[in-house]
Amino acid sequence: MPTDTIAAIATAPGRGGVGVVRVSGRALADLIAAIAGRGLLPRQATRVDFLDAAGHAIDSGLALYFPGPNSYTGEDVVEWQGHGGPVILQLLLARCLDLGARLAEPGEFTRRAFENGKLDLAQAEAVADLIDAATATAARSAVRSLQGEFSGEIHRLVGELTELRALTEATLDFPDEEIDFLQSADAFGRLDRLRQRLEAVFARAQQGKLLQSGASVVLVGQPNVGKSSLLNRLAGDELAIVTPIAGTTRDAVRSHLQLDGVPINIIDTAGLRETDDEVEQIGIERSWREIERADLALLLADAQHGLGAAEQAILDRLPPELPRLLIINKIDLAGLPAGRRNATEPPGTAAQDGGDSRRADLPFLAGARLFLSAKTGEGIDALRREILAIIGWNASEDIFIARERHLRALHDAASHIDLAHAQLPRLELFAEELRLAQQRLGSITGEVSADDLLGEIFGRFCIGK
Repeated sequence: MPTDTIAAIATAPGRGGVGVVRVSGRALADLIAAIAGRGLLPRQATRVDFLDAAGHAIDSGLALYFPGPNSYTGEDVVEWQGHGGPVILQLLLARCLDLGARLAEPGEFTRRAFENGKLDLAQAEAVADLIDAATATAARSAVRSLQGEFSGEIHRLVGELTELRALTEATLDFPDEEIDFLQSADAFGRLDRLRQRLEAVFARAQQGKLLQSGASVVLVGQPNVGKSSLLNRLAGDELAIVTPIAGTTRDAVRSHLQLDGVPINIIDTAGLRETDDEVEQIGIERSWREIERADLALLLADAQHGLGAAEQAILDRLPPELPRLLIINKIDLAGLPAGRRNATEPPGTAAQDGGDSRRADLPFLAGARLFLSAKTGEGIDALRREILAIIGWNASEDIFIARERHLRALHDAASHIDLAHAQLPRLELFAEELRLAQQRLGSITGEVSADDLLGEIFGRFCIGK
């Protein structure tokens, strides 16, 4: 464990009413006496002058002292809470450094909390997720993870695996014992229950992953089908230029919004068509790069022209694994009702279009499509619901925040449990698969962790946390 003293400004850059310099180390009595001019009572706010080397006041404020191990990091921690001017805070930080502290690295306070057993790794990650939460729903879920709800589920799964491993290895150690392991240990039943528990935790973690990283939704289609108008309608602001001139959008325009508490990144792209315009070609190439990184593609078509060969060509080029939704826009100009249609029910029929037989020749592709008007807003609420359904969001109050590495670990653990089931009654191989499943679950909470993984996780924290 590190034994040096670290210090950092813990409040955000810029001016503010209050600024905090945080210090953590094994023994801070001398540093505290040098800055405060006296000792401090534990866990009590004390008004003091913050003194420089000559004994002059740098600032006046509150000092809070938390002796280890009952502190955030598990070490002695002191927080100097003064006025939030950048110069004042830098002077106070420099005074701490002159007294032997060093500047903390990003996330080092929380890393020390993890290394000193104050938090497990999933809880430590939840600290950063709580700070970065883009929605109230994400913040509440991060708090649940920080309080140990996610970790508790993992520990219960690990406990069940440990018990089953112990039974298995005891049987291997005493092969002469006439024990019918499969029956006495209920191996198949235990594995089935473990698999079900894992699936339930994975489902909750998937929802938490959506809250943590959100989803990227890209608008694609030919020029002048209303992509920019739809972006503006969803964002509630005039972010993209809208004109009747085809090819107005030359580069990706982004908008960050939330749907039912889920962060969504909507990306408007250049119209996809053949063109000799060099600038437009660059925009189209960038559009395809955005499509490759997206979680969902919304393919727009003009209700006045319908879906045809151009839209089919775009669909054919989309990544096969990319979810997509066909949107028929400008229904206000075509006299069509809003709503969702299935491909088995052509939208041009009299029953669908209120008796308007002029739309009977509307081309039609396989797959459901949503009819709306970005101009009037008709059908937009249905689109919001469709987006959430396609990305897999199910609103619930028991979601905990999770990350991609958590999902991979849960998936791998489930795969090892499936392999263990297939290995019975070969107990040596059965035990090995259980060990691997337990190892992957342990990586979530940090019971099994590599230094490079810790460096990657904590390196993304802000300095001072």
